[in-house]
Amino acid sequence: MENIISMKHLYDFQLIEAVARTGSMRRAAEDMNLTGSALNRRIRRFEEDFGFAIFERLPGGVRLNPAGELLLHHYRGARSDLARVRSQVADLSGERRGHVSIACSQALTPYFLPEQIARYRAQHPGVTFAVKVGDRVQAEEQLATFSTDLALVFEPIYLVDFEVIQCVPQQIHAILAADDPLAEKPELRLRDVLTRPCVLPSAQYGVRHLLGLAARKRRWELQPVVESDSFELIRHYALHERAIGFQIPIGLKSVADTGLVFRPLSEADVPVGNLFLGQKQGRTLPVASARFAMQIAGAIVDYAG
Repeated sequence: MENIISMKHLYDFQLIEAVARTGSMRRAAEDMNLTGSALNRRIRRFEEDFGFAIFERLPGGVRLNPAGELLLHHYRGARSDLARVRSQVADLSGERRGHVSIACSQALTPYFLPEQIARYRAQHPGVTFAVKVGDRVQAEEQLATFSTDLALVFEPIYLVDFEVIQCVPQQIHAILAADDPLAEKPELRLRDVLTRPCVLPSAQYGVRHLLGLAARKRRWELQPVVESDSFELIRHYALHERAIGFQIPIGLKSVADTGLVFRPLSEADVPVGNLFLGQKQGRTLPVASARFAMQIAGAIVDYAG
């Protein structure tokens, strides 16, 4: 019995099931897109390999004999076991279950990560996610201590034990009210924006770091009217007192009714930063995390600019 249920006979068992279900060689052959004679020869050959007849031939059709009933019961049990094992392997491999943890900046949370997580879960609804939001130092620390599987970091500081999966450039953009006179320009110079009230992220963020480098190079001083860890506040404060905020493209999305527009700062004034996707050096990621990393490695390229 163990030898007869093999890959060689899987199709035979499908045919046997069809005959048992219909009680007729002719109807089973139609269901399986075979001729009646071809199906009959296949059943006969199987019975010879098995060593026993499994059907009773009746005037009005066929039916399983006791040996056939026992065989089909065993096959169905084996098929159920195989389906369960396949399911368990899928769970172990992270195809259907698993957990992905990722450390990132706030810039990734409004649009990019929600879209990517939803896209992944549409294919793998059993996979859960933990998104840990912080500055670039915190993201690197969480990766180094195995607190997260992946990190998306803009302008990382150390890159110690950081295995880069993908890296894309991100040009800093100014956030302005749609009716601001500066919004008419396709690109802004640093001198244009620093004479206006500015809303800046705190010093530990990469955007502030690059703006600080550019200002010091020209012996200017950054004097924000508001400094905040909240990128939401930075984005929306631009609607007040003609203030200007700053962000990278992956954290921005043009929506007509927001009253905001985004304009890049000239590369002649402010260096382009880099967004890194990475994992801990030498670590073998869980399958779900590795597959999600592959997905977002391709997706962040679309946000380069």
